[in-house]
Amino acid sequence: MLEFKEALKRVLAKMPRLGVEAAELAALNRRVLADPLYSNIDLPVADNSSMDGYALRAQDVEGASRDNPVTLEVLGSIPAGELSDAELVPGSCVRLFTGSFLPRGADAVIMQEDTQADGNVIRCLDQVKPWENIRFKGEDVKNGTLLIGGGTRLSARHLGLIAALGKAQITVSRQPKVGILATGHELQEAGSPLAPGAIYESNRLILSELVRQIGCEPKVYPLVDDTMEATQKALSVAAAENDALLTSGGVSVGDYDLIRPAIEAIGGKIDFWRVRLRPGKPFVFAEIGGKPLFGLPGNPVSAVTTYMVLARPALLQMQGAVNIESEKRLCRLSEAIENRSDRPHFFRVCLDEADGLSSAGLQGSHALQSLSKADGWLCVEPGQALSAGDSVSVMVWDD
Repeated sequence: MLEFKEALKRVLAKMPRLGVEAAELAALNRRVLADPLYSNIDLPVADNSSMDGYALRAQDVEGASRDNPVTLEVLGSIPAGELSDAELVPGSCVRLFTGSFLPRGADAVIMQEDTQADGNVIRCLDQVKPWENIRFKGEDVKNGTLLIGGGTRLSARHLGLIAALGKAQITVSRQPKVGILATGHELQEAGSPLAPGAIYESNRLILSELVRQIGCEPKVYPLVDDTMEATQKALSVAAAENDALLTSGGVSVGDYDLIRPAIEAIGGKIDFWRVRLRPGKPFVFAEIGGKPLFGLPGNPVSAVTTYMVLARPALLQMQGAVNIESEKRLCRLSEAIENRSDRPHFFRVCLDEADGLSSAGLQGSHALQSLSKADGWLCVEPGQALSAGDSVSVMVWDD
């Protein structure tokens, strides 16, 4: 049985790298940036007003107050998005709006609330400092600045910045197409009365959404019956149509566990089988025609856990992602947790508002309710006993 860390090391070493492609701005979320992104413009592109008001010379309103207002002539207005030839002279001002470019001669903006308009003049009821209420050209981003490093997983927080640069397309790593299969004669699709001895299949749905979250393109296949012919055919078709495969079920030692022999029968190569891990010991890593296959256990919790700790980082590396680890959060245990087994145990845990940590419930590999309640996983080493109050690092969901 392979140690968990060694298994992950071997998986990552075998991951092929995909090519790159141009993606439209609206399709960038969750994609991996192929090359470093540099700014091609200044942001802001010019000095502009940070609020509605009037551009003026600060020295013209020095000492102004409600008891001692200063009157200025309004030369005109500059709506946001328009240019103006206006140039301030002593005793004058120009009406501005949030984002309006600053006219020549101005060195401050007075808030509209601190003025009283009367025809073509305003009374300034407060003074302003030089450069007050002005956003300067390039103060946020200077032309040529490195903004996002290559290998970054793009998210919504990056998209506004990219859009502000005026870039319609960005070069990203190609999305891995991931075939998702589930094997088992007992499995049944949802939506019909449950047959005697059958169970509703749930792994393909959750796995497809998990791979979508990291920028992959899932393709879910029909349920595979427990026969050698059906298993070989399903694996052959999925391997031909995808960059990687996720299977659930059929990887243990029973008479109907056919994934391993089916892989070898169609010319695939098994790299390793069984990992010192709980839940998820009967995990298979193989290749079919150079395409990686992650053979996950059939029990739902085992399937999700082995996906998160072995398949997920590998699929991210395939895309060239720099950070392939799940998010970690430092928490404090609210109760004692002990691992009495000889394998690292990934306990499903819940977080409270104060980052206190407790068990999500039943820890069996079949227990979907505790999986649905869990905020993440706590890895407890073999024989390790943790006490209430201990500070621990938790792997959280990638929602």
